[in-house]
Amino acid sequence: MKIALLGYGKMGKTIEKLALEKGHSVVFKSTSESSEGNFEDAEVAIEFSSPEAAISNISKALEAGMPIVSGTTGWLKKYDEMVNLCENRNGSFISASNFSVGVNLFFSINEYAAKLMAPWKEYTVSVEEIHHLEKKDAPSGTAITIAEGILKYSDKKDWKLNTSEEKSLKITAKREQDVKGTHIVSYDSSIDTISLKHEAHSREGFALGAILAAEFLKDKKGIFTMKDVLAT
Repeated sequence: MKIALLGYGKMGKTIEKLALEKGHSVVFKSTSESSEGNFEDAEVAIEFSSPEAAISNISKALEAGMPIVSGTTGWLKKYDEMVNLCENRNGSFISASNFSVGVNLFFSINEYAAKLMAPWKEYTVSVEEIHHLEKKDAPSGTAITIAEGILKYSDKKDWKLNTSEEKSLKITAKREQDVKGTHIVSYDSSIDTISLKHEAHSREGFALGAILAAEFLKDKKGIFTMKDVLAT
């Protein structure tokens, strides 16, 4: 599989390393300042850039008829616009807040727990996420996906960042040195606390999931999710 990497920061470099180990090739890579290789030679694009660059990168791939996997968060207000472009171009597109297989299993566990806990009103649910100091968006896209899974089964109306309100689910976002990504869901009562936790130890889980998604997407048409990739 010939890959174009749109965004060549820490994640892009990890994806490159693991893709080469799996026998794929990286024929193009770009940052906001430079590029290397020939974009047209690629069979699929993997995009991990910034919220400011994501729309341009995704559009570039879709307009070229190239399947694209996007792991950038913080731009989803324009998600429908990219979906429309994909449909108009008969393209292929996967966007996810997190490509880690473990995190996507955690999403399913979280929804099951939310459904199970829904009748027990004495418990107050909250979400906490911790990431490295360089992460630009808060809360993380992963935390938002977790919150959305809880809200499906909750009488809370929405989520709020770092704010406690009776009808809102509180998400606490923390930034600490060299934290790859930790997400905790807590159900607190006066009697006890029930917690679910996912802690990433390296970026490799995210990178492997993105490569898996690209392998899935390469010869397909349409808009897919990681649930499709993992058949969960």
